[in-house]
Amino acid sequence: MTDERSGSQDGAGTPAIAGWCLYDWANSAFPTVVSTFVFAAYFTKGVAASETEGTYLWGNAVAVAAVCIALLSPALGAIADRTGRRKPWLGVFTLVCILATAALWTVRPEAADVPRALVLVVIATIAFEFAGMFYNAMLPAVAPPGRMGRVSGIGWGVGYLGGLTCLVVALFGLVQADPPPFGLDPGAAEPVRATVLLVAAWFAVFALPVFILVPEEGPASREPMGKLVRQGVTQLWGTLRRLDPRSPVARYLVAHMLYADGLTTLFTFGGIYAAGTFGMDFSEIIVFGIALNLTAGAGAIAFGWIDDRVGPKRAILAALVGLMLFGGLALVAPDKTWFWVAGMAMGTFMGPAQAASRTLMAKLAPAAQRAEMFGLYALSGKATNFAGPLALGWATLAFDSQRAGMATILVFLAAGLALLLTVREPAHRAG
Repeated sequence: MTDERSGSQDGAGTPAIAGWCLYDWANSAFPTVVSTFVFAAYFTKGVAASETEGTYLWGNAVAVAAVCIALLSPALGAIADRTGRRKPWLGVFTLVCILATAALWTVRPEAADVPRALVLVVIATIAFEFAGMFYNAMLPAVAPPGRMGRVSGIGWGVGYLGGLTCLVVALFGLVQADPPPFGLDPGAAEPVRATVLLVAAWFAVFALPVFILVPEEGPASREPMGKLVRQGVTQLWGTLRRLDPRSPVARYLVAHMLYADGLTTLFTFGGIYAAGTFGMDFSEIIVFGIALNLTAGAGAIAFGWIDDRVGPKRAILAALVGLMLFGGLALVAPDKTWFWVAGMAMGTFMGPAQAASRTLMAKLAPAAQRAEMFGLYALSGKATNFAGPLALGWATLAFDSQRAGMATILVFLAAGLALLLTVREPAHRAG
């Protein structure tokens, strides 16, 4: 007997769970090394004509990718549901992300390479997010009933640790190595550029277990692809027309959109706040980021058990409350020490908020529409990503204070929490 919300009666087994979690370890190298710490900084400081122009162009590239993801992910998910298979889609987009990431090696520290860098970053980012959508949709088939939160939390925690491990290898094995390994030429920024090859290899190697160990949920459809595409788009349109704004799915998607804006803004501007308000230099921010990843990973794993005991909705609510309380402390922190205390405490709630969000979407999604629903979930996470940074920027300018700007993050978290309270969670069974 199959549970429509939770996957198979017994789950897919320990090897499949391990293979699924390793994909989180594999793909986290891309946002950590490429999007956040290493290649993004190399592009803005070493490739673009100026740091200001580089920041502007990088922001535009990320925005273009976000729009493409928001527009295409729901339809792509619906089409995948019609084909009956998700692993082939996961494989295609994983491969595209790996190849585009490896191709970033060709971006030299010259302004002439700016267009190539931006195109490759957009392609890699879109492929990364699409792959993540199908990966998330596999959760109910992998996790045993009553343990979905635990598996999601372990996966997210392993992801934080994987991204952190790859970052440490990139920094000390390539960027700061003296002399550089493999005869890499620092004058051509080759040690920094080589980090993308590390990420591509890391992603490729550690993603393999999910394709080997995780079984498909069902047989592939024998219908022609053209017909399946038309059926998928029709199915999505029908879902959107029938989606009652008062339904748990609709309420949750809007709530997720609000607090995801807050989380995205927090990740984007946390380092800027640390540098501007507390005078932390680049090396201190890197150390702070490493520590934050450790606490976030540990929090995601620990909260997985809480998720299974009390349900993902309550786990998200608890994480949002913790983020708001310690976020308030970070806003009024008088010195760097108190900011560290607040930041580490916030880290323990960042991972749980994201991991439990994935679990709740998996529980709310009908079994036959999981990829489609995770497409809508991806849409809700990207559709208004501009709102948080925009509000922060205007508040900072209006009050001439970074603290006032960062306070807007709490508004988004509170609004998401308030709407989440109205969401009716599916019947919960403790693990």
